[in-house]
Amino acid sequence: MPQPINADIRAFIIENFLFGDEADAPEDDASLIENDIVDSTGILEMVSFLEEHFAIDVADPEIVPENFDTIARLSAFVAGKKKARETAPAGA
Repeated sequence: MPQPINADIRAFIIENFLFGDEADAPEDDASLIENDIVDSTGILEMVSFLEEHFAIDVADPEIVPENFDTIARLSAFVAGKKKARETAPAGA
């Protein structure tokens, strides 16, 4: 798992959903939804952050727990999107 991606996502979660309280920061594999850290509005905030911070596009069908429920899943999702962008043919 790319650590810089992971660290940036964790920092966003701490700042925006835990109001700076690092003591409550979730583990990488802890469910953000089941632990009431993010709700549906929070997911939309997360999408906006990912798109702006990592310069990726998130399609509506990609906004599913398999991609957004944990820091580890979010990091893997972002890494995959970045890799796809880097390997895409020019003009695609």
